[in-house]
Amino acid sequence: MKLQMTGRIAVATLAVVAALGMSACGSGDKHPTSHKTATSKAAATSAANVPPVPTVDELNSELTKALDPSVPAEQKAQWLEDGQDALAKDPQMMGNLTNAYQQNNAKITVTQVQYLGGDTLTAKADFSVNGGAPNSVDVPFVAQDGQWKLQKSWACAGLKNLGQESPACE
Repeated sequence: MKLQMTGRIAVATLAVVAALGMSACGSGDKHPTSHKTATSKAAATSAANVPPVPTVDELNSELTKALDPSVPAEQKAQWLEDGQDALAKDPQMMGNLTNAYQQNNAKITVTQVQYLGGDTLTAKADFSVNGGAPNSVDVPFVAQDGQWKLQKSWACAGLKNLGQESPACE
């Protein structure tokens, strides 16, 4: 039973991560003074190409659209690091994540957005599965093509933790 619940939490976490990744950019301009380091494929992005940091309200607003099954995968792909390449390699990836979110009655609320410097930020969020107590998760984003995008390696690690593989992660 514990393994089944862990799997559901992992599915919900992955879906939450994907959903947060759908929030491309915002108009917030506050950059907290604490800086942390992070690495990603987009690390070489120039400072001139870093978009404004999105606000909590903007991320929460985008979640509704990002988790809507009627929004095409092509639109959602723009919010994942190297998303068009991922979509070309695995057209079902985005839909599978949205379905997992809905099937597990997952709820998500972004509570904080922290700019980490350079081309990285983290969204902190509370999420719950099937009416359970909220858990906290940190979701990494990278600036790519003038937008904040969900870090692909983090999304792929989530898929792997679920025992799933995606050609997009190879």
